[in-house]
Amino acid sequence: MSELRKDLISGRWVIISTERSKRPDDFRPADGRAGTEEPRGFCPFCEGSEVKTPPEIPTTLRQPDTASDAPGWTVRVVPNKFPALNRGPSSPKMTRGIFSWTEGRGVHEVVIENPDHGLELADLPVEHIRDVLSVFQQRIRAIEAEFHYRYVQVFKNKGREAGASLSHPHSQIVATPIVPIRVKEEIYGAQRLFLGFRECAFCRIFREENSAGQRVVLRNGHFAVFAPFASRFPFEMAVFPARHSPYFTEVREDELMSLAGTLKSILGKLKDAVGDPPYNLVLHQAPNPFHSRQAWPDIDKIYHWHLEIFPILTKVAGFEWGTGFYINPVPPETAAEFLRT
Repeated sequence: MSELRKDLISGRWVIISTERSKRPDDFRPADGRAGTEEPRGFCPFCEGSEVKTPPEIPTTLRQPDTASDAPGWTVRVVPNKFPALNRGPSSPKMTRGIFSWTEGRGVHEVVIENPDHGLELADLPVEHIRDVLSVFQQRIRAIEAEFHYRYVQVFKNKGREAGASLSHPHSQIVATPIVPIRVKEEIYGAQRLFLGFRECAFCRIFREENSAGQRVVLRNGHFAVFAPFASRFPFEMAVFPARHSPYFTEVREDELMSLAGTLKSILGKLKDAVGDPPYNLVLHQAPNPFHSRQAWPDIDKIYHWHLEIFPILTKVAGFEWGTGFYINPVPPETAAEFLRT
């Protein structure tokens, strides 16, 4: 059973997960075999290996007249075999002296993006990417209906250097009973800026970045992609929706299709321009609305969902860990110009 432990000074929560230590690749030194994390010739996420994973979740997209946990799927959702958190209602917080912790309750699922081991998001048809995004929405809604899960995080790790233990293209969904401090910091920052700007800070960034154009990588009627002004990493990108909304679940069908095309385009640009690097893709959204609208009554006005993409091209080292300052050798203006071409 995992535990959630609170750091006394920072207020940060940490997951202590003994289940994760059972993964076969844990603590294995990197040997340079990028893209071959699983034993040669075997992949539990490939079509035909369905019995090697936990039973699939009904949100799985399948061809007509095909059975669960069998071939015939297009986007498959399964519980993580080595979950960081285990399902169940929140348990009471416990204390011993000055320290606080609670049982590691939550959700940890895997979204296997397509049956083909060699096709990444950038390689898929736009309609299929739209289906993956739709599955994210459906799973978020279903998890948030269990009110004790306060935050749902969707993310993708591509490549071992980005944290992927299997190379078959997949994303993950983790729900926690506590709103992460990183999310709270973003909300409090947006709340403070709203008072000064008299509008959503994300909407203001969207407008000014589009007006300046220097850091814009791509824009269309629904989304703008830019290299953030204070990019922490080379070729870091942010995807902002034009329509204000704090919740990814509120994205409409036409916007979802546009987002799919946007992701295909920018991930393709990244692949072509920088040599298909490993990356992390992270969804930022407001916490579970059943809680966030109570904790932050103005959440619908101040917060704006968005995506962040972090190519793994440099290492985070001692200075960054010690100070919180990141050293980025590629100015975002240069990165955006390079990706536009």
